[in-house]
Amino acid sequence: MAGLLTVGLALPAAAAEPETDQLWINAPYEQSLPLGTDGGEPATRQLDLGLYHDNSTFTVTDGRITVDVSGLAGVAEVTWPENCTPSGTTAVCVMPDVPVVGEGDNKQIHLTVRAADGAERGAQGRITYEATATGGPGGVLVAEESSETTLTVASGPDLSIRDEAPIGETEPGTTETIPFALSNKGNETSNGFTLTMYASYGLDFVSKYPECTYTASIPVAHATCTFDEVLAPGDSFELPEPLKVAIAAHAFNERLDLSVEPGAGATDLWDDDNYVALQIGADNTADFAVRGAEVTGAAGDTVTATLAFRNKGPAWVANLGSGDAVALVDLRVPQGTTVTGVPSDCSPRTLEGGYYPGSTGAPRYVCALPHWVTENSETTYDFRLRVDTVVPGASGAVTLRPEWGEGFPFDPDSTNNSASLVVN
Repeated sequence: MAGLLTVGLALPAAAAEPETDQLWINAPYEQSLPLGTDGGEPATRQLDLGLYHDNSTFTVTDGRITVDVSGLAGVAEVTWPENCTPSGTTAVCVMPDVPVVGEGDNKQIHLTVRAADGAERGAQGRITYEATATGGPGGVLVAEESSETTLTVASGPDLSIRDEAPIGETEPGTTETIPFALSNKGNETSNGFTLTMYASYGLDFVSKYPECTYTASIPVAHATCTFDEVLAPGDSFELPEPLKVAIAAHAFNERLDLSVEPGAGATDLWDDDNYVALQIGADNTADFAVRGAEVTGAAGDTVTATLAFRNKGPAWVANLGSGDAVALVDLRVPQGTTVTGVPSDCSPRTLEGGYYPGSTGAPRYVCALPHWVTENSETTYDFRLRVDTVVPGASGAVTLRPEWGEGFPFDPDSTNNSASLVVN
């Protein structure tokens, strides 16, 4: 009877997880302000602010940051940009559109700051921020986490490398001239400086300077250069000849990192502009391929199946920024077998890709390649399989896939991105 009573009773639907969003303030944690040179007027600095939010489902607009500079009295002075409306020691700065994290410009407000007249070296003051925006699940977003910037009056050299736009779609086998502009924006002289250059594997240094020591290696070669030039405040420096790099036949997504630091043990006033990472793209492709295996064994036998990844070139591939694996080899274990030996770079998974306890006996394994592979590299994976039951033609899929997203845009032939592990 109880069973009859339950017929027709509807179970409540599982409640959907409510969508959330969060507003964030993007502001520097600290910044140095140089005193004037030889008692002159202090130089100005730009302080960049902005907003971003988490959830791309929502469109967020009308961002407003309230900037409070009351904590800068006697330490620093602020000049407000056009998108800020000041009132006393605060101002409301507006951003019509608030981007999602990782997308768009999240530094749309540019304050001009300088040391106050009469401020002494070591003096500190703080700017604090509050922010709101229109959007999100409730219609209004509030930046809940407090944010502030500490400004410190300082004295010293301030070397600055001009940031350059990425260089895209170069041709393998050509040479590129790299812009290099260095200046001292501080209030003290830099007695010499060190320039360090890191070039990814697809780049070769064509320009060689006697002040530099070069070390070749994969995936990154580097050069350390010591220059004796004295850079007074406001001085600029040019290399003895233009900086040129050769784009190798195996080049693809390359980068050249440049950094500088003042000599004679001096501390740079603001090292955020001492470093640039120049992206250099080459018009190239890389053919990734995976090889499966065929093994035979009677019930109770243990056999070795060797899977392989190969980059058939012509380009090398590297995730130099993220450090993510360039590819994953994904194996689904054939029916009737149990994995008893696992390669060191392979992790057990459930069939759905979730966590699997232990290392052996899993129905699926994912093998991560390094964050870079050369144009002719091959990596093999030896799996030990115990044949529990002979299932003629038992087959497991072997798939090559990226760590994030789908497919390899640079790969002209996706037909060799999959194979099979066949048992008996």
